[in-house]
Amino acid sequence: MSAALLPPPSLRTSPSGDRYDAIVIGSGPNGLAAAITLAQAGKSVLVMEANDLPGGGARSMELTLPGFMHDVCSAIHPLGIASPFFRSLPLEQFGLSWIHAPHPLAHPFDDGTALVAERDLDAMCESLHEDGDQYRTLMLPYLPYLNTIFEQTLGPLKAPKTPLLLVRLGWILLQSARRLRRRFRSKEARALIGGLAAHSVLPFEKRFSAGIAIMLGLTLHDKGWPLPRGGSQQITWALIRYLQSLGGEVVTGTRVTSLDDLPESDVVLFDTSPRSLIQIAGDALPRGFTKKVETLRYGPSVFKIDWALDGPIPWTAEGCRSSSTVHIGGTFGEIAQSERDAWNGRVSDYPFLILTQPSLFDDTRAPHGKHTAWAYCHVPHGSEEDMTDAMEEQIERFAPGFRKIILKRSVMRPKDVEAHNANNIGGDITGGVMDLRQLFTRPVSIRHPYSTPHPRLFLCSASTPPGPGVHGMCGYWAAKAALASF
Repeated sequence: MSAALLPPPSLRTSPSGDRYDAIVIGSGPNGLAAAITLAQAGKSVLVMEANDLPGGGARSMELTLPGFMHDVCSAIHPLGIASPFFRSLPLEQFGLSWIHAPHPLAHPFDDGTALVAERDLDAMCESLHEDGDQYRTLMLPYLPYLNTIFEQTLGPLKAPKTPLLLVRLGWILLQSARRLRRRFRSKEARALIGGLAAHSVLPFEKRFSAGIAIMLGLTLHDKGWPLPRGGSQQITWALIRYLQSLGGEVVTGTRVTSLDDLPESDVVLFDTSPRSLIQIAGDALPRGFTKKVETLRYGPSVFKIDWALDGPIPWTAEGCRSSSTVHIGGTFGEIAQSERDAWNGRVSDYPFLILTQPSLFDDTRAPHGKHTAWAYCHVPHGSEEDMTDAMEEQIERFAPGFRKIILKRSVMRPKDVEAHNANNIGGDITGGVMDLRQLFTRPVSIRHPYSTPHPRLFLCSASTPPGPGVHGMCGYWAAKAALASF
């Protein structure tokens, strides 16, 4: 048995003081990253969270049965381990432990085989056979420089320190996934690209859908796609423990509806949706700014299911049993159609699923001999359609007998996804569409994406660059902007 997890940190239900240098509204990874950055600079910081359990997109709960721990939103964290900010923190000393499955990703096919991704690039290229050389050509030039690439791209638009490298990479990132697919001939390589590109929540005809595929592929071969032991909540607990070691304070169960609800402070940072920023700030922000913020476009939603299982998923392809993430969708064409349907307001009969099975590799997630899994698919924004049958049929397609081992399920429609995290407007977990029009103008400005017309108010959520993911970089850069105002 593994060593016991650290107990959760002690949290307050009301502020201890009447004044702080900085207040952060929202305790997601970005809010906590902002608070830590401010505390590292010697500022007194208060984080205020509406929910009883902090963490935003990095929370874990017993959603089905006692003893079955499920990740409410994020589960696998390629950007969590690769984040330049998180890598600068001693989070392992504060209870965070990463687990790497034998394989980070598998993609099953109808013939009973599966593409099983390898962290080692040479092994991956060998498994792709005829497309191995092409895949190596795509990944190898950038893999040694990935830390540098993340340091220069996970943030606001700015002059690069290595312009030739980023221009060369940028030319590929701005392609569409459909164009990227043309480099490959095998169903395996094309399906790999399709599954990775689907994380962009964009139709594969749109530019930049290839960019997400390439960056996720690079992380896969660099630091991997790990899961945190004990669930994503452990990332939040480690961040809070470290923040508290710096003197920061976290208050939960306190919903902020107006600036009048806050103690006095020099600056306020919002780890919220832009809509919540407008509602809370009220007349403190000019109407011209709020009108621009209201034009932020939101994309497809997610429909998510968590399962308590009586055993491991009975995959036909053996490689799926050693992989923490499984992409379920068949061919590139099938995946493309599923993503196109969600974008165009249609529910797919054969939805593409992103599935994780953490209990295969983490014995803290379920009682002995039992297991957990979660999966989601993309659906039209705010859809009310029940996707349970369609999703479970997709899993049965590659794991016959799956339904027989279900003990209980927890279903989240888009409205439930938003209820769990108010930043996920209409069930959109990306903080707004991540296409070229909104990649750096999130929510309205290229030059000052974290600032508002009010000198004390800043936005630090995933609706600012570099966007979604458990990486804390939105909060880090917003805190840097706020520090410049002191």
